[in-house]
Amino acid sequence: MSDPIQIAPSILAADYARISEELAQVSSADLIHFDVMDGHFVPNISFGADFLRAVKASTDLPVDAHLMVSNPDEVVEKFLDAGADSLSFHYEATAHAHRLVSLIHDRGARASIAINPATPVCLLEPILDDLDMVLVMTVNPGFGGQRFIDSSLKKLRRLRRMCDEHGVNPRIEVDGGIDAGNIAAVAAAGANVFVAGSSVFGCEDRSRAIAELRGAAEGGVTKSA
Repeated sequence: MSDPIQIAPSILAADYARISEELAQVSSADLIHFDVMDGHFVPNISFGADFLRAVKASTDLPVDAHLMVSNPDEVVEKFLDAGADSLSFHYEATAHAHRLVSLIHDRGARASIAINPATPVCLLEPILDDLDMVLVMTVNPGFGGQRFIDSSLKKLRRLRRMCDEHGVNPRIEVDGGIDAGNIAAVAAAGANVFVAGSSVFGCEDRSRAIAELRGAAEGGVTKSA
């Protein structure tokens, strides 16, 4: 039986000045995706640990923090202290992935490694058994509203086969260009956690948008079974 589909609205696409109201309108989701960008690992700058605290105080949903930073080893504890329930750091940004995963687990959070579009999934093989989730970037990180990279589907299928070979079942999260038009194919390829920015916050009825994404993803899983 496949794991349930999870929809994670990205507050990068929300109105930050009305964050409590924005979060209330996506309460039917499963996670809140919280992008941290440092202006170095990626071109833009986004949120810090204090804003994560404010988000935690405004929602009952778990907060899924994604560190798009060049120094995750130095800042990871700040975001754990602020209340991140799951935390992704980039494979490309650290030489100490095992140590960071252990630290995240020791702090009671779920550990995830993110990989950029040009990073092959085979590089995760030595640490795959220790991960709660793998975050596959389906656009180049740093900007919202980009188009989904179609070759990501092959990458997701390869990752799912690798998990099966290892006898492990981490959640597989995708971030970038996800909408109602492609989510079924992405789910069929093996993903089960979907970050959605403008495809949720760009809609007037956010609950309906979440339900439509969830339904389309579940339909993709059913067809692939």
